Amino acid sequence: MQLQLLDIKPREKFPSTRYQGSKAKFVDWIWQCIKDIPFVTALDAFGGTGCVGYKLKQEGKQVVYNDILYFNSIIGKAIIENSNHYLEEYEVEVLLKKNNDILYPDFIEKTFHDIYFTDEENRWLDVVSTNIKRLSNEYKQAIAWFALFQSCIIKRPYNLFHRKNLYIRTQDVKRTFGNKVTWDTTFETHFRNFVNEANQAVFDNEKSNLSLNENIFDINNCFDLVYIDTPYISEKGVGVDYADFYHFLEGICDYDNWKDRIDYSSRHKRIKRTNSEWCDSQQITNSFERLIRQFKDSIIVISYRSDGIPSIERIKKMLIENGKQVQIFESREIKYVLSNKHSTEIILVGK
Repeated sequence: MQLQLLDIKPREKFPSTRYQGSKAKFVDWIWQCIKDIPFVTALDAFGGTGCVGYKLKQEGKQVVYNDILYFNSIIGKAIIENSNHYLEEYEVEVLLKKNNDILYPDFIEKTFHDIYFTDEENRWLDVVSTNIKRLSNEYKQAIAWFALFQSCIIKRPYNLFHRKNLYIRTQDVKRTFGNKVTWDTTFETHFRNFVNEANQAVFDNEKSNLSLNENIFDINNCFDLVYIDTPYISEKGVGVDYADFYHFLEGICDYDNWKDRIDYSSRHKRIKRTNSEWCDSQQITNSFERLIRQFKDSIIVISYRSDGIPSIERIKKMLIENGKQVQIFESREIKYVLSNKHSTEIILVGK
């Protein structure tokens, strides 16, 4: 088989992602809402895929990316904090091969049989995740993890890990959704493609950027602008639990401790749940008030949905109570097409 050469020419192109709630399709519009505001330093407080933090980096800002999920912070390290490290072809070859001097674990193969991936794929994940951990350069390692995360996501029905549903991939039936060709493409092929994408995203904006894995309330306010995109809670009180959607990725990059973090009573072997105020309709309003108060000395930019809890008017009132003049922007061109009420993307800017 002829190997595909890796592309390590920086193109400042944000990698593709299938991450739930990604702002990738809104990012240019978001920038248009804030581009005339004078600021140098920015905190992407709930960074997720990193697409907004990456855009700010492209625009020459000094960016601190943060996310409470460890695997997300690795993505931030790979494409925002990283300015000049690439994963070379020979390094990828080492990652994809079994090393006879290593006794590889079989935790994924044993624990996740018939849940997300085939036995052969699980064995591959045990090998490659072990090899990634042996990389000494933290930025090269972050690129490798990024490629592994994206490879896992793209091979999953719904791009999520919220159910034990490997059968959707493997059963011989007529399908009305999904892409079986993508699901059945080898991990190795996907991995190489995503390494290419990450390599192309790496560039130096001549600023010292940083990726953090912190609770947002533990970060000191020392930024000109703070961008906030919390998990969304609908007007019916239903929240988005990213930790549950992507627990497999959170576990694989914490491989050595994974076994102690799993809720073995769950059919899909999720990580034990922890309470998050951002997923609780009874707590989220108080959390927003606390957050806005914490960053009241910065320009505050909030991405939101028109039908969320708390309401747009309530958040506007919080900003005004903390001395802000508020502008509200609504994206009428780009909508959430799956929403029955056609909810729209909103930006609140408090200066």
